[in-house]
Amino acid sequence: MPGQTGGVVRSLADRGPAPVPAPAAAAQPAPFQAPVAVPAPAMEPQPVAVSAATPEPVAAPVPAQAPAPAPVPVAVVPVEPVAVVEPPAEQAAPPPAAAVPVAEPAPVAEAPVAEAPPIAVQPQPVAVAEYLDVTGPGGELPGPQLGHIPPQPQPWTPAPAPVPEAEPAVARPATQAVPPAEPTPEDHAAPAAAEAAVPPEPEPVAVPQPAQEPAPAEAAAPAPEPQPQPAQEPEPAPGAEAQEPAPEAPPAAPFDDDAREAVHRVMRERRDIRNGFRPDPVPHEVLLRVLEAAHTAPSVGHSQPWDFVVIRSEDTRRRMHELAGRQREAYAQSLPKARAKQFKELKVEAILDTPVNIVVTADPTRGGRHTLGRHTQPQMAPYSSALAVENLWLAARAEGLGVGWVSFFDERELCRELELPEHLDIVAYLCVGYVDEFPAEPELVESGWSQRRPLSWVVHEESYGRRALPGEDPHDLLLETLDAIRPLDAKALGEAWERQKRMTKPAGSLGMLEIISAQLCGLSRKCPPPVPEPAAVAIFAGDHGVHGQGVTPWPQEVTGQMVANFLAGGAVCNAFAAQVGAEVCVVDVGVAADLPAAPGLLPRKVRAGTADFTAGPAMTREEALKAIEAGIETARDLVAAGNKALLTGEMGIANTTASAALISVFTDTDPLDVTGRGTGINDETHARKVEVVRHALELHRPDPADPVGVLAAVGGLEHAALVGFILGGASLRTPVILDGVSAGAAALVARAIAPEALAACVAGHRSAEPGHTAALTKLGLRPLIDLDLRLGEGTGALLALPLVQSAARAMHEVATFDAAGVTEK
Repeated sequence: MPGQTGGVVRSLADRGPAPVPAPAAAAQPAPFQAPVAVPAPAMEPQPVAVSAATPEPVAAPVPAQAPAPAPVPVAVVPVEPVAVVEPPAEQAAPPPAAAVPVAEPAPVAEAPVAEAPPIAVQPQPVAVAEYLDVTGPGGELPGPQLGHIPPQPQPWTPAPAPVPEAEPAVARPATQAVPPAEPTPEDHAAPAAAEAAVPPEPEPVAVPQPAQEPAPAEAAAPAPEPQPQPAQEPEPAPGAEAQEPAPEAPPAAPFDDDAREAVHRVMRERRDIRNGFRPDPVPHEVLLRVLEAAHTAPSVGHSQPWDFVVIRSEDTRRRMHELAGRQREAYAQSLPKARAKQFKELKVEAILDTPVNIVVTADPTRGGRHTLGRHTQPQMAPYSSALAVENLWLAARAEGLGVGWVSFFDERELCRELELPEHLDIVAYLCVGYVDEFPAEPELVESGWSQRRPLSWVVHEESYGRRALPGEDPHDLLLETLDAIRPLDAKALGEAWERQKRMTKPAGSLGMLEIISAQLCGLSRKCPPPVPEPAAVAIFAGDHGVHGQGVTPWPQEVTGQMVANFLAGGAVCNAFAAQVGAEVCVVDVGVAADLPAAPGLLPRKVRAGTADFTAGPAMTREEALKAIEAGIETARDLVAAGNKALLTGEMGIANTTASAALISVFTDTDPLDVTGRGTGINDETHARKVEVVRHALELHRPDPADPVGVLAAVGGLEHAALVGFILGGASLRTPVILDGVSAGAAALVARAIAPEALAACVAGHRSAEPGHTAALTKLGLRPLIDLDLRLGEGTGALLALPLVQSAARAMHEVATFDAAGVTEK
C-alpha cells in the first residue's frame, strides 16, 4: 500500500486575484480643430486687400458679349476674420475672380500635438504556487503532513506577438511639419486611432462672398437704379470649396433613461416559476394585455404562425398534469443516480397550481407555400412562435404574473388530448398566475442544478472562437483560463485542519481522506466543502499516426468502434459510471473515422488523427492549442450544467506510445523506463515501441519549457484536450480526478503550463504502466487506488470517485467532540 507521506498539494496559499495589467485603452484623437494655416519657411503670404470701412458700391456692368463679366453692384458688410491658407508651393495660385475685401486674419497659434505616454506591455506570467505552512500555536501542523512537495516548474508564458512598426509621418506640402506622437502600445493596437493624432492637411478656405448678404440700410450709399437683368446664378469664386451637403437627419430617439431601465429590468427579473403560485384569478383585461404583447412579436416573413390555446378548466388541467407526470418519471429513469436524486427534489410544473394555462403553437403552413424567409429554413415557424412566448413572458412579468414553462409532454399525445390539428407544432405549455414573490436567481440555479454562463463565454467577433465583448479586444481562451487559476484558500485549509482535530475520531485516523477533505475545502473556499456530486467523466477520443509503426496489434478502427460502444452504454466505463452515479460524456477531438451524431457525443474534431511523429510533428502548434481549447470548453460546459466533479477519460489506439513520449520528456527519463505494454503487447512489439519513442525524441528534441511545443511534436489530440480539461477545471475551482497513464502525461503538461492547476487534481489510481508511476512521482500526487488497472476510459477515476465524495461528506456529517458530548483525551 502507498505510504502516508505521499505528495498531495496541501497548503497552497490563496493570494487573491492576481494583478492583471490594465487593458491598453485605444488612443483618443485630439479634439477637432479647423485647419490652421502655418506659413511655409520658404514662402511669404501675399498681402490681402482689406477694407477698413464699408466699401463703396461698385457699378454693375450690363451683361454683354464681353470677355469677362464685370462685378455686380453689392453692398458689403464687415466680415469676421478668416484665416487664409496659402496654396501649396508646387501649385499655381488660382487667379482671383474679383477683388473682394476681406478682414485681415488674426494670428493663429499652432495647435500642439499631445504625446501619449508610453505604456510598457509585458506578458502576464502565471503565478507560481506558493506553499505556505498552516501551523498550530506551537508550530506543529494542525493536521497530518501532506508530504514532500516536489520542486515546481516556472509557469509557461507564451511568446509575445510581434508588434508592427509605426508608420512614418508623411510630409505635408506648404505646411510646417508637426512631429508625430511617440508610438505607444495603443498605436499598435489601434492604427486608426494613431492616424487620428496627425492633423489633416489644410485646404484653402473659401472666402465668403459679401454680395450674398443684404447691406444695412444706413451703410448703403446711393446708387443709380440698376437696369433689369435676367436671373442668373452667381458664379463661385475660382478655388472656392463646394458647399457641404446638409447634415443627415438624426437617428430615431431612444427611450429615456427610466423607460430603458424598465425594459431591461423586466428582462433581468423574468423567472421560470415553479413554486409560490397563488390561486388568485387573472382578470380578463390583464390576460388580454399579455396576449396582445405576444401577438406583436416579430416573425419571419411576417408569417405570424402562432396560436394561443387558453386553458382554465380544472378537468383539462388535471389531464395535462397526468400527462406531464408520466414523462417526468420516464426522464428520471434516464438519469445517472446522482442526477436522479437531485431531480427528485425539483418541482417541474405548476399545472394545477395556476388558474390559467396557455399552449403556444406554430403553424408551418401559415403564409402559404412561398412564405418569405422560409425557403431554405422551414424551421422559422416554431422559432417565430418562440419569440411570441418571450413577449408573453415579459409582459406577464410586468403585470406581476409568474410564468412556468412545462416541457414534460409527448407532443402528439398532447395534441390528441387538446384536439389540436395534426399539422401544428406545440412550442410551449405555460402555467400563468400571480406569485408570492419572484426569486432573485433562477430556481435551477438556486437548487444547484445548473449555473449561469458568463457573457464573455458566448460572444464571438467576426468568426466563431474569436471571443470579444463589444469595445474589448479579442481574448485568448487559454490565457483567460490561466488567469483564473488560483492556489488553495489558506483560510479554508486552516479551518479544515481545525475541524479534523475536533471530529469524533483520532487525529489522522482517516489517512489520505483527511488530506483530500482539506484539499476540497481549500479548493471551494468553504469548510465543510460541497460534496462533489453529481460528477461527469469526459472521454476524449483520438487516433494516432504512429499506429502505422506497429506499436500495437489492435487495428485503428477500434477507436471509432469503442466510441460507439461508450454511447450505447456497453463499455466498462459505463458500468462503473452507473454504479457510482456519474455521467459519461464522449468527446471526439481526433477520431480518424467520421462519427454519426448521437446523444452524449460532443463533436469537437480538430483533425482526423495525428500524423506519424516518427516522420514529423504529430500536429501543428495551432492544432494543439485548438485541442486544448476543446478541453477547456468541455470543462466549462459540464460545470455550467451543474457537475461538481470532473473525471478524466480517454480512448485512442496507440495512445500509450504518445503518453510514454510525453512522460519521458517531462520526467527526463529514458523511454525504456516509461514505455509499457499498453493493451498487452509481446516482448518484440514492446521493444519496437520503445525504439519508436526513442527515435521520435531524438528527431524532435522537444523542450519541456515549451509544453505546447512538446504536445505538437509527440502528443495526441486527446492528450491536448485532457490538458485543457484539467486547466479548465482548475480555473473553475472544481476537483479533477485523474485516471491512468494518459491523464498522468496530460497532467505533466498542465503543470508545466500552470503549476497551480495541481491544486485541483486528485490521483484516482496508479496504472500498471511504468510511465504512470514516474508521472505521479514527478507530480507529487498520491493515488487513492492501486489495483494494477491499465484499461483507461476513466475507469480508475470512476472507482476513486466515492472515496473523494466520502472525504467531503465526513466533513459535513461527522459530529465534533463538543456536539456529540464525547470526552477528548
